[in-house]
Amino acid sequence: MLKRGIPKILRLLPVLLCVAEVQAVEPDLDAAWRDYSTTKAHVEPAYRFPFANCFDASALQHGLPETLLLAVARGESDFEATARSRANAHGVMQILWPDTARHLGIHRLSELYDPCTNIDAGARYLKELLARYNGNLHLALAAYNYGPNRIPLDGGVIPGGANWYSGYIFRHLTYVLGDAESRKPFGDALYSELGQSTLVTFAEPYRAAAFVESLEQQAPGLNLDWFRRGIGKFEVVMTYADRDEFDANARKLRGAGFRVD
Repeated sequence: MLKRGIPKILRLLPVLLCVAEVQAVEPDLDAAWRDYSTTKAHVEPAYRFPFANCFDASALQHGLPETLLLAVARGESDFEATARSRANAHGVMQILWPDTARHLGIHRLSELYDPCTNIDAGARYLKELLARYNGNLHLALAAYNYGPNRIPLDGGVIPGGANWYSGYIFRHLTYVLGDAESRKPFGDALYSELGQSTLVTFAEPYRAAAFVESLEQQAPGLNLDWFRRGIGKFEVVMTYADRDEFDANARKLRGAGFRVD
């Protein structure tokens, strides 16, 4: 979801795209999710996110961390209630129609576009998967993306795409928590009012991740992130609170070799 922002185009100098040829080192996701469960699951979100009442109610009802639900929603749809993927997944939590939706007791596609209904469905599905995988968040998230029949109960070989998805949601979790990696730049701002400009789109997720890492090293203080926008489409974006923030980031981009039009 591209939020309201300043209409201005940022163009990359082609030579800089080569930095994304380097693949980032993958973290130990199982350990990272265990650490979150034991030390950070109780932490309040760093922002006021859209549909806050729905997330709060679903987290309370199903005994799940609110930040976990928010991280999944940010990674899946960036809180767009009408999001629809080419895989036929719908709404904030990208519930697959019709199989997963009907499994969760939703029999009309239109119901998935009600944010609270969709968020509750996603929470119930995550709770079910956590029970299936004995509380292992890494495996539960892999199954949320790939389906439980494709993720072994014993934690054996996980498909590469499912493993990637777990790491993708973990990156969004760090943003939701306001950890050091995401720098919590906007304080108590309403998330849906932050501006967002696309810098570049890649066909592979590791290129988007490596590009962000490289650019953050060249221009410290930039507020960058990347999102899966569909199959084979991964966008690197710059976020900002207002025009002054945008202009300051634009100056940093010029210093890092960007051409700003």
